[in-house]
Amino acid sequence: MFEIGDKIVYPNHGAGTIVDVEEKEILGETKQYYIMKLPIGEMKVMIPKDNVEEIGLRNVIDKDVVPHVYEVLEGKQSEMSQNWNRRYRANTEKIKTGDIFEVAEVVRNLTIRDIIKGLSTGEKKMLSNSRQILISELVLTEDESEEEIETKIDNIFAEQDFEEE
Repeated sequence: MFEIGDKIVYPNHGAGTIVDVEEKEILGETKQYYIMKLPIGEMKVMIPKDNVEEIGLRNVIDKDVVPHVYEVLEGKQSEMSQNWNRRYRANTEKIKTGDIFEVAEVVRNLTIRDIIKGLSTGEKKMLSNSRQILISELVLTEDESEEEIETKIDNIFAEQDFEEE
């Protein structure tokens, strides 16, 4: 399905490049694994080849989709539950989809909420994780550094005037 050199997204983890395919025995079972290298933090992840469909592995977005991702970030904050537990669950579900637009929406909504009201510790961690997932895919798609992408995202929020709704 995927080959060495492919740039893919592993939902909940981010984007990376397949650098190898290895056969490993784990708990007495021999399986083939994609070895994916993440562009941020130089981490490597092993992904079982036979679970690709259920995991939701996909190719990174095309360059022509990138402006639409930035449009989501520039958009207005979505209606969110006032109950942080419900908000957290809803955002977790969006991140799990692996859809870059859903992840961008989580980044946008949590960033705006952080600017206006501040975030709980759990939501700060979620914002950080979702930003990393988003940035990792944009780094691979745009072929720019992590810092360049972070600056673009930060500038989007710096240029907006947020009011409590």
